Amino acid sequence: MKHILTLIRKDFLLEIRQQYSLYGVLLYVVSTIFVLKMAIDQPEEKVWNGLYWMIQIFICVNAVAKSFLQESNGRMYYFYTIAGPRHFIIAKLIFNILLMMTMSSVSLLLFFVLFGLPIESPFIFWGIALIGGASLSLVFTFLAAIAARAQQNAALMAIMGFPLIIPQLQLLMRISNIAFSDIIQSGLSTLIALLIGFNLLILALAVILFPFLWKD
Repeated sequence: MKHILTLIRKDFLLEIRQQYSLYGVLLYVVSTIFVLKMAIDQPEEKVWNGLYWMIQIFICVNAVAKSFLQESNGRMYYFYTIAGPRHFIIAKLIFNILLMMTMSSVSLLLFFVLFGLPIESPFIFWGIALIGGASLSLVFTFLAAIAARAQQNAALMAIMGFPLIIPQLQLLMRISNIAFSDIIQSGLSTLIALLIGFNLLILALAVILFPFLWKD
């Protein structure tokens, strides 16, 4: 646990020192939502929901996927000497989950300010947004780890990411629809169970497969 906390602290300090990276993501979030506001003044509920989750994907690519791509070979060799592969990948997953949950909250706040509040239960949607942000970060962190070691960063992430992210995105949009109505939809527990199972599968794959990439 000590190694994991130390690696999380390392990533946190790097984000603070390299402020251009964090501010660049924030600028991307603000500018993207502002452009959407100019294009669509007051979107319908389903459009509102779809736009929010599509923006979360692009935010995740910019904020989370770079976590492995920015690590040089020399730095990875240094980490190899001081920590184990499972410590390293778990620390990356936890840090990116926290980062993406923060970005999801910021983008949701901007949506509320610019597009209004078409949601019956905003706190429920916020909770779903946090869970969704964590889910997206798990997928893209795992993909970034594979792409960084394979030396085919952008192309490999695009090829592997599409079939993985589409079913997850459909689940998130269907689950988040409950916040637009005061009636609990049938089959909600099944959708949540599927999302949890998908996240556990990605987590297990990352912990099992990353040590093999680590050796390379």
